[in-house]
Order: sequence, then C-alpha cells, then structure tokens
Amino acid sequence: MKKIILTLVAMMTMTVGFAETENHQAVKNVEQQRYDMTIDMRRLSAKLDLTADQMDAVQVIHENFNDAMQSAGESNWMERRHKVHDAVSKDVHHMHNVLNEKQFNTYMALLMTTLRNKGL
Repeated sequence: MKKIILTLVAMMTMTVGFAETENHQAVKNVEQQRYDMTIDMRRLSAKLDLTADQMDAVQVIHENFNDAMQSAGESNWMERRHKVHDAVSKDVHHMHNVLNEKQFNTYMALLMTTLRNKGL
C-alpha cells in the first residue's frame, strides 16, 4: 500500500512539474512575439514612397531595431523598459537621418501605432 501511495505522489509531482514548465514556455513564447517587430519592407517602402537607397538604409536600420527589440524581450522585466526605450530612440534617430520630413512623420505614426497595439 505504501508503494502505491508513493508511486501516485511521484506521478502527480512529475505531472504538475511538466504542466508548469509547459505553461511557462507558452507565456515566454507569447512575450517574445510581443517584441517581434518584423515588417513587410515592400509595404513600408510603398507607404513611405522610398527610393532604392532609402529602402536599403531603412532595411538595415529596421533589422538592427528588430534585433534590439528581441534582446529587450529576452531580458528580465527590470531592464526591459529601458532596452525598449533605447531601441526606439536609436531607430527614430537613424530613420530621421534617412527619411525626409513627410516620410518621417508617416513612419512615426506607423511606429507609434505598432508599439501601442503591442502594448509597449
């Protein structure tokens, strides 16, 4: 009888441990998707009416921005807000150097809407 009870307790413990790990992984995946800033460059290029040179520069800037946001998503909650702020600030600064005023204003509207929709 004692072996049956110990076996049952061991099985329940392993089941609960597996469920917690699986739940934690699901939450982590959702959190990482929140910081994924991948965009369709063709649509952004059409919306901003970019030249070929601007499109190349914007693509490089955006890849760096996406990498910085992914890094922010993987960091602990205390550093996350600071890293997001730094990533957005650098992105805005670099985009301002590449885009003209009209393009930059449109880009800022798109960026702020995206960040607000993702809850950042």
